[in-house]
Amino acid sequence: MRWLVGWSSIAASFGTVGTAGAVGNGGQGRTVHPVGSQLLWGDPDPLWAVGDWRPDEIRVIGVVTPEGAPTARLAVLGCCGATDEQLRVGLLSARGGAMRHLTAWPGSYTAVVQIGRRITVAGDLAGARPVFHTPWAGGTAFATAALPLADLIEAQLDIGHLAALLACPESPEALGDGTPYVGVKRVPPGHALILREGSREITGYEAVASLAVAAPQTDPVHAVEGVRDALVEAVRARLTAPRHAPEAAPPDPGPVPGMGPADRRAARGGPVAGIGADLSGGSASATLALLASGLPGLPGTLLGHGAGAGERLLAVTFNDLTTRGDEEELERAHAIAADPRLHHVVVAAGEEALPYASLETGPLTDEPAPSLVLAERHRRRLAAGSADHLVGHGARQVLDAHPARLADLLMDRRRRHLLRPVVALTKAEGPTAHSLFVPLTVYRAARRLARTSYRTGLETAAGLLPDANRRAPELTTPADASLAALAWSRPGPAARWLTGEALAEVSVRLQEAAIRPTSVQRPGEARARAALARGAADHRILEQATEIRSQRLHAPYLDNQVVRAARALPESLRVQPGARAAILRRVLGGAGIHDLPPGWGAPSQATSTAVTRTGLRMALPDLMALFDAPLLADAGLVEARVVRKALRAASEGEPLPLDGLADLASTELWLRRLLNRRGTCWTGTAAPRRRAVAGGVMPARRTLQP
Repeated sequence: MRWLVGWSSIAASFGTVGTAGAVGNGGQGRTVHPVGSQLLWGDPDPLWAVGDWRPDEIRVIGVVTPEGAPTARLAVLGCCGATDEQLRVGLLSARGGAMRHLTAWPGSYTAVVQIGRRITVAGDLAGARPVFHTPWAGGTAFATAALPLADLIEAQLDIGHLAALLACPESPEALGDGTPYVGVKRVPPGHALILREGSREITGYEAVASLAVAAPQTDPVHAVEGVRDALVEAVRARLTAPRHAPEAAPPDPGPVPGMGPADRRAARGGPVAGIGADLSGGSASATLALLASGLPGLPGTLLGHGAGAGERLLAVTFNDLTTRGDEEELERAHAIAADPRLHHVVVAAGEEALPYASLETGPLTDEPAPSLVLAERHRRRLAAGSADHLVGHGARQVLDAHPARLADLLMDRRRRHLLRPVVALTKAEGPTAHSLFVPLTVYRAARRLARTSYRTGLETAAGLLPDANRRAPELTTPADASLAALAWSRPGPAARWLTGEALAEVSVRLQEAAIRPTSVQRPGEARARAALARGAADHRILEQATEIRSQRLHAPYLDNQVVRAARALPESLRVQPGARAAILRRVLGGAGIHDLPPGWGAPSQATSTAVTRTGLRMALPDLMALFDAPLLADAGLVEARVVRKALRAASEGEPLPLDGLADLASTELWLRRLLNRRGTCWTGTAAPRRRAVAGGVMPARRTLQP
């Protein structure tokens, strides 16, 4: 895991300076610094980079006085496509107070600016690169990971936040700015943390749409061109970055029957040198693979094409041998990989790579996320990938339209644009008597949401939440799921198995958020941003759970410039059936790629559900043991008997929300790994004596007062 950490202090309360980069604490001359760190700049407000950062992933520039003292410094960590001159211009703009320039370069990175004693840390728009902060030693410490800050202040678990994460995972109002650790706060996506001698301020750098006046609609053609340009620049930023050969792996044992060189290398555990991409046959990953393999205009390439001079892009396709539902996707992947600029590798796996496989192994991640139960499945695919590997994560949340955007269309009096999505939902429902009423039902739900204020919507959700475990609806059809999403806030799939006390506490959080002053957006836009933040957080944890030494995962769809370009897409274009595939087809067409296989862009959610249910059935004994005496029950969030009954019923085919069971299993798994960890992230004479969740004891459950 890679992260950066630093702090801003009140100079009078911080005494001596110890070793280089280790700041004294409380005037005692004691020092503290993170383990395995490299100092980017020193006191009185130091900044460190921790982990296996590549040299080109850390860029620091500064402005100095004639005497050589720095007056302004900028650190950019991650994959950033800006030139050194652009970084200098961005630093000058930041000196004048313009923060947005720091987030407008291609790539995925974290920017930290120090101007005198003022420090600005900018988070991203999606939430894949968050910023955390906590009060510490009279000042404020910040980091791009929550666990190091929890270690620093010896934090306990925040059971209320875990309850909100399970009950309403896509409701920022319930989650607030908290984390699973008491005292550690999160900067919201699209905001920056500003520190001045220990004091902190959180401010947004993006314009918020008005509720009174509809924003001017961008021409669909120009909007799609903006998405194309942003995606091309995002991929180009990865291609033009320096190549890194993986560190020395165990020697090749020689030929093995049934295994090629790539299989033997993957078994030894090391990525291939160069750049590669997922190729699932779907639209998101295939777009990145085709752009990276044939992107024109790259210097030093044959005829200006390809990932490098004489280099072929490594395209990795995962083939699940336990199901036949992905045969069409596999055929499309083979058709796309016929391009001579692609080197196609198919990773075949059986029961050992199903969801919920190998739960007993895996690293501790910063926070819990549903992707923990899929880590082994993704790890096997990524082990066959390259040192720099492109993935299509985030495309659905960035490009697709959230069902609540239908209410935004009604607010702007564009009713005719509801026709095609409503007809598509009616067809998906099938020829039943119920399908005849789908258009009217969806229209009424969208109109109700459009006429419901933010406060009323949250208060209604708070009133219904305590009963979510007794009358949870069955979302068996696309129409049911869309109707449930037409709300300001709704319970998550795991809410039906939480205790009444846990649901009541989350309900109180929603009621408090309803009366809190806030800049309210349109319901569709707000729900879409919340879903994007949820997906980006899941990708961040997946990246940590499947981390392979010397490998970097790149998710261009979560880059700032791609998110901004996608937000400029007209809502009337986004809500159309198959909008994502149509947009990406036009993106590829604008890049000169027109020959796509039949069925390209077809959804595959049914296959994913079948695979998840198969994995649940195969791992049922391990899951029953996991929830024999769960820590979630000790915290008062669930009843072990209820969860075991649900696991057994879901494995037998009962239509229960599998996403909710994944949430419960991943949270329980994360808690066990957290409480079993050893050591701390800090060292020095003033380092914390205990790790986060000190002593490995669950905090007592807080009882709500009537």
